[in-house]
This record gives sequence, C-alpha cells and structure tokens, in this order.
Amino acid sequence: MADNYLERHREDYEIRKKRWLAKGHGGSKRPYRTREIERPEDESL
Repeated sequence: MADNYLERHREDYEIRKKRWLAKGHGGSKRPYRTREIERPEDESL
C-alpha cells in the first residue's frame, strides 16, 4: 500500500459519507422503548 493512501482518499470518503447520511442512513429513527413489567400488588397480605 502506498504511503499517504488514507490522507489522499479522506476527501472522497467524507463526500461519500455525507451523501450516505443524507439518504437517511444516519441511525435508528425509532425511539427506544423499555418493556414495562406488570408487577402484582403486595402478595404477602
């Protein structure tokens, strides 16, 4: 691999990344929901 390969291709990578994120692939859009556990009232009574 040639020297400075990453430095030379960084600009191309950033352009492709920006285009990819603009398409809506930036992450999860769904909100995180926790499962609610139904607990009975005090059963010791």
